[in-house]
Amino acid sequence: MRASNEPMEIFQSLIPIAQMTIHRYLLSTTLIILSLFTASYSAWAAGHVQLELVGDSRTTAMTFQDWAQALGSAGIKNVRIRTSLETDTIGIQVQGMADHPVYIVTGMVVSRDELMLPGARFKRSEVKKLAQWLEDIAQNGPIDRRPQKVAFGLTAEQYEQVRNDLATDVGFSTKSLPRREAVEKIARKLSLKLRIEDDFAKAAHDDKVENELGELSCGTALACLLRPMGYCLVPQLEGQKISYAVVSSRTDVKQIWPVGRQPKKPLPEILPDLYEFLNVNVQNVSAVTALEEIGKRLKTPVLYDHVALARHDIDPEKTIVNFRPARTNYSMALSKMLFAAGLKYEVREDDAGEPFLWITTLKPM
Repeated sequence: MRASNEPMEIFQSLIPIAQMTIHRYLLSTTLIILSLFTASYSAWAAGHVQLELVGDSRTTAMTFQDWAQALGSAGIKNVRIRTSLETDTIGIQVQGMADHPVYIVTGMVVSRDELMLPGARFKRSEVKKLAQWLEDIAQNGPIDRRPQKVAFGLTAEQYEQVRNDLATDVGFSTKSLPRREAVEKIARKLSLKLRIEDDFAKAAHDDKVENELGELSCGTALACLLRPMGYCLVPQLEGQKISYAVVSSRTDVKQIWPVGRQPKKPLPEILPDLYEFLNVNVQNVSAVTALEEIGKRLKTPVLYDHVALARHDIDPEKTIVNFRPARTNYSMALSKMLFAAGLKYEVREDDAGEPFLWITTLKPM
């Protein structure tokens, strides 16, 4: 009796092993399918390019063959080269779904050595550049459909985000504060991250801030703090993330955040007290003393272009200014006083649109 049950017992003991094997097989198959799906999605997520090259009926088959070989050597795939039709136009047609776009790029075989594509021309020796051009379209879409960059490589929406962030008030006194501390303290008020180079931290170790920037916006204040040390503020885009960087002015930076901007409205509208007529009398005082007093009466900050002042060896604290008693306005009085000292003033606006006086030299940098 026992002998007759042995085959059954052996069979039953094999069931868990079989179940485990089937489970592993199904799991392995699922992972393979999933990996194939993921690979397929990642290849299509950015976009897929198909290149259609057309030539007129007089174009020789040898020319088509030469181009096919050149394109293949550059790793350019999904290419069709054919005789043109009357309906063919050079351009980029977008098909497919929004998250899986297909870009059909139609170009013309001009000759054995030149292709004409939408907004570009390539020689046969430039097929690698052509491959990069097609990859750019795959990643970012047709140029005419991309969001326009307005500044710092940012779109209008991204730039507005930066402007709003840097328009935040400083809100604390900066004069005589260690420069590095002032920069770090302002950085903590911003919603976007500020990256500071180690070289700046070392250079600004014990340097003190000359200007009172507490009433200004963070962007204008940072630009003013960094300028005397040979550094500047630059908004940057890394992937889709916006941040700020403190970089050396000696580097190849194309755009920097400015120390204020020229007002868009007429000056009498944004700073009316500057043009109000009154009695003005300034006798044998330093330019700094006169400017601080006028700044208080105008209720506007006064900033100095220390870089230009140092370049032309002008010290406003040691420069004496005069203005004979007269009924005039501060605009005319400032122009005359400062001109005699080799200086001039400009009315600028910070990132929040608030005016300030920018004192610089008559001679350009």
